[in-house]
Amino acid sequence: MKCVIIEDEIPAQKILKNFIAKIPSLELVGNFKAAIEANAFLNTETIDVVFLDINLPDMSGLDFIKTIKNPPAIIMTTAYSEYAVSSFELDTIVDYLVKPFSFDRFLKAINKAKERIEVPEIISEDQEETIFLNVDKTLHKIVLNKILYIESARNYITVVTEKQRLSYIDSLKSWNTKLPERLFVQVHKSFIINSAFVSKISGNTIFINDNKIPIGRTYKQSLLSKLGL
Repeated sequence: MKCVIIEDEIPAQKILKNFIAKIPSLELVGNFKAAIEANAFLNTETIDVVFLDINLPDMSGLDFIKTIKNPPAIIMTTAYSEYAVSSFELDTIVDYLVKPFSFDRFLKAINKAKERIEVPEIISEDQEETIFLNVDKTLHKIVLNKILYIESARNYITVVTEKQRLSYIDSLKSWNTKLPERLFVQVHKSFIINSAFVSKISGNTIFINDNKIPIGRTYKQSLLSKLGL
């Protein structure tokens, strides 16, 4: 994966370069101290991953993302953890590294970026993992990685995608064994969500597109771990 660094602090640049060099699948092709310097490069070159500081001398990293046409996977880096929740409102951000971060934490962010980058390839080759649901005597084909969330109410399960809501008799427990662990996490006794569609978290509420989903106290840590927080 081709990557660039946009970071104005030299020590932070050195740490990122050192970590990148340890991962054979990463190729550093650019290193910039300011957003304006990187702008022309990103608009002419095909880049897979950008390591982007939030506090830059010319504009904030979050504002800069909005100026990039077809932005690559973004891994934010900053010393301020309070930006973490707001940064996830931008779909292109795959992870958030709070300085100083370890190599293990860096590697976890890279793995999340790989997952995001590889999803279009799987879809283009028509190799999605699918399941058929028998609802009202009709078989509905569902692509698992396109499920937004699954809700349980009494003896019924509702499977929600961007285009469908399908309800039938089943248990949430049975769905935990059907779903890809890399994407899905249970956040409440009644909800399993697809972490790829998380737009933001506010208190004990998680937002999947325009849907508000409660976060159960006993499930919050596993959710934060899934999101790399």
